[in-house]
Amino acid sequence: MRFKEGKLDFFSNKKAQVTIFIIVAILIVAGVALYFTFRGSFTMSSVPKNMEPIYNSFISCVEENTLFGIGMLESQGGYIKFPTYVSGSSYMPFSSQLDFMGTQIPYWYYVSGNNIPTSQVPTLSDMQKQLSDFINLRVEKCEFETFYEQGFSITKGNASSSVKIEDDKVVVNLNMPLSIERENESAFLTSYEVSVKSNLGGLYSSALEVYNYEGENMFLEEYAVDVLRLYAPVDGVELTCSPLTWNANNVFETLKEAIESNTQALRGDQSDYSLSKKENQYFVLDLPSDYEVRFLNSRNWSSAYEVSPSEGPLMMSKPVGNQEGLGILGFCYVAYHFVYDVKYPVLVQVSSGEEIFQFPFAVVIEDNNPRESLNGGVADSQIDNFCEYKNTPISVSAYDTQLNLVPAEISYKCMGTTCTIGETSSEGATILNFPQCGNGQIIAKSDKYREEKGIFSTINSARADIILDRLYELNVNLELDSRNYDGEAIINFVSNDSSQTLIYPENTKVNLSSGQYEVSVYIYKNSSLNIASSQYEQCVDVPESGLSGLFGITKKQCYDVEIPAQIISNALRGGGKQNYYFLESELLGGDLIINAGSLIEPKSLEDLQTNYLIFDEKGLEIEVR
Repeated sequence: MRFKEGKLDFFSNKKAQVTIFIIVAILIVAGVALYFTFRGSFTMSSVPKNMEPIYNSFISCVEENTLFGIGMLESQGGYIKFPTYVSGSSYMPFSSQLDFMGTQIPYWYYVSGNNIPTSQVPTLSDMQKQLSDFINLRVEKCEFETFYEQGFSITKGNASSSVKIEDDKVVVNLNMPLSIERENESAFLTSYEVSVKSNLGGLYSSALEVYNYEGENMFLEEYAVDVLRLYAPVDGVELTCSPLTWNANNVFETLKEAIESNTQALRGDQSDYSLSKKENQYFVLDLPSDYEVRFLNSRNWSSAYEVSPSEGPLMMSKPVGNQEGLGILGFCYVAYHFVYDVKYPVLVQVSSGEEIFQFPFAVVIEDNNPRESLNGGVADSQIDNFCEYKNTPISVSAYDTQLNLVPAEISYKCMGTTCTIGETSSEGATILNFPQCGNGQIIAKSDKYREEKGIFSTINSARADIILDRLYELNVNLELDSRNYDGEAIINFVSNDSSQTLIYPENTKVNLSSGQYEVSVYIYKNSSLNIASSQYEQCVDVPESGLSGLFGITKKQCYDVEIPAQIISNALRGGGKQNYYFLESELLGGDLIINAGSLIEPKSLEDLQTNYLIFDEKGLEIEVR
């Protein structure tokens, strides 16, 4: 094409005509491509009438899996894929997860076994991403067997979705090629929008408000201090010439029962109470929530109770006034003061109808006082420009368990700031420069090896030798009563420093290293168990108001506890737990066979509770081939 002076001459020669034809051809091809790309987003009128049941079946499958994923997010504190498992200790009993009736729920706040306050609250975008990944995995398994029998040919492509969680609904925009053919008719669909009614977004927002309110006001710790001073000997004076003694174990049992009752009495609104009974208002919280909020604790959950001074289980205070030289007093008295450390979990449930969003966090009392507020330094503090000053050379080597050198990516964490350091060599020790820090954490990552972390100071030059455990991919085959099982199950592999969860049969691959694991299998099947609403009266002793309360005078307060009606659509029907040590030689086999036993079909709440009790005692048969 060329230009003439004054105007563009399109038709002055044959080259211009050829160019026009090329442009038209490109537009035609582009139009055809756009047609097939966006054809799936057209209205139902673009689908032949006899193929509409296939379309409707697929949409129903997407909706069902979306609801299933929503249920997992709500019951597991906003998580489908759990954060890295961290174990507890005798000093601090919390692991990073709470076991609630067989469901593992990541703590939103806990204190780790080495006394590090940790917050792991999922963001809304985290939840949307996890739900999107879950839907992508599940919808590719949607079944069309009935339509295959009718002569339809259906081809499915890979799924890709985006999820938006709103207060009262969850919207899924899904892209997944679906080609349908039979005889001379065909349809090609690619994009779909599914909206599911759910209060997930509103419940999550309300749960976050309750969590932040606790972080700012420490109201659960304040109630715990009230219970401690009411039900346990803390400080006081008694006129007696004999020593006062208490059994610490009995005191702790009393505290556990009192904490359980008082925690369950707390409510986030006044709907369950008669406003004419002013004494009930002690348990009513002015929480920033538009939904019903309940608090649960069980004396059987992991907790820690310590008291000092004591000698073993004996708490004793000796009298003053009966010693030689003090007879002038004319009387004896015993003054006592005990200091307690109390740590226990609380599960918060925010509900709307049958939907319940729940998350746990740790209540910590140290030296008779609440822990510091979440705004008082719980979050990791950042060190400005910390990673810029790498002036300490460290000789770093990474090995496998056979002491063969392996390449690894090295990073270093200090006071909440993580720095990328460099890579080690498979040929020898590597000199890497680190920023200076006392008792920071060195982190090593390598493909096909488990991440390794360790405390390491970089104040002075030193040598760091890191042993990495090899990860082996195993194919998991689940059996129920020694027969192949391809239904839905949740399989957990928990070791001291890691955890993995499989949603079976969508996920059948697990990466394990040699070591001790607790393997648990939860098999759920469809259920229509209806649990009717119930109500009972709970009475506890609380301090009198005013001056009387200072002298330990109490009064009885009663309140009504209402358990709302629920429909359990999926009930525990099989599974068990088993501790198993995987040898490295076994992991070379590649196939992991887990045989679980079945449980009775629950017809009542008592049957369901019995299943969970039996589950805790039920083992698994594990074999690696």
